[in-house]
Amino acid sequence: MKTVFISNYINHHQIPFSDALYELLGEDYHFIQTEEMEAERVAMGWALDAAQIPYVVFADQEKERCLELIEEADLVLAGWTKRTDLFLPRMESAKLTIRISERIYREGQWKAISPRGLIAKYKEHIRFRNKPVYLLCAGAYVASDFSLIGAYPDKMLKFGYFPEMRRQDKEQLFERKRREAAEGLQLVWAGRFIELKHPEYVTRLAKELMAENRKFHVHLIGSGPMEARLKQEISAAGMEAHFTCYGFLKPDEVRDIMERCQIHLFTSNYLEGWGAVLNESMDSGCCPVANAQIGAVPYLITDGVNGCVYADGSYENFAAKVKELFAHPDRIEKLGQKACCTIAEEWNAKRAAKACVEFYEGWKAGNPVIQKSGPFSKAPVISARWKYDEGKL
Repeated sequence: MKTVFISNYINHHQIPFSDALYELLGEDYHFIQTEEMEAERVAMGWALDAAQIPYVVFADQEKERCLELIEEADLVLAGWTKRTDLFLPRMESAKLTIRISERIYREGQWKAISPRGLIAKYKEHIRFRNKPVYLLCAGAYVASDFSLIGAYPDKMLKFGYFPEMRRQDKEQLFERKRREAAEGLQLVWAGRFIELKHPEYVTRLAKELMAENRKFHVHLIGSGPMEARLKQEISAAGMEAHFTCYGFLKPDEVRDIMERCQIHLFTSNYLEGWGAVLNESMDSGCCPVANAQIGAVPYLITDGVNGCVYADGSYENFAAKVKELFAHPDRIEKLGQKACCTIAEEWNAKRAAKACVEFYEGWKAGNPVIQKSGPFSKAPVISARWKYDEGKL
């Protein structure tokens, strides 16, 4: 089964899935990288030496080889890249191609009525609706966007990102969390300090928790345009003892901190396409408190079972969920345990790679294998129509 994955660049969110396919397929698997990583991502600690990964091929260096690999492949997985010229010709054929996409109308589904936009979407998506082209939805609201334009009818499946799982003794992991919580609940927030991620929710929450005499500590990981404002708020409110601000850390360092914490605060709004930090925190045994509008949340979390989901992206709903956990601390570890199991048993790279191979083998035999749950299961059309107030929720 010759398989090619085409995307902008290999990164730590994609490597586990690619490694799993390489383990299954050996030299029949290749990842075609079409561009260099952005400087911002490099500054965040994402940089790696892709040339040392055996299955990576670079489109700008070996274009003819890439075209040959795509032509000869049994399956092409086409993710986000500006180089659609590499795979659009194949999509006209009878060969299997699977597109992978986050939302195309995350700023607002009203854009679906734009004539100019529809022409572009027709050329890249709609015209292949009757071809053997499927869509992997990297987010729960992707199917809603594509259903508006009539693309991929009955051919949209769940997918996402699959950061590396850490294989560790779960009892030791949660025993460490209990020790860390002895002096107060440990909360972690990780990401860029930008408006769509709402890091200001964390400082506002901390002020209220202090007023209620709660014992807690916030591990604030990241940097960005809002950093000075956040640090000023922490200082002005006398909250320095309740915060540790780390700046950007490497992925492994972020995971080390998550493994010390009981609660992960995930406050991004509807502009967060997937949110791989959620996979990482759940694998680390954190109880997530996450906005329902984030792409990964409806796929990964069942409210009250393996985490807490708040509605409408509002601060009030977010704070209520966190305070409920403070009021019932016995629930936190149970939710964290279930979150950890969700990643270990279902939403992981090995499960996704196996499902990918099963899907192709079934398609080849005339009956694509659709999983009952998790990656490569049917993607439901979930409404993504948010209320706007001057461009903000």
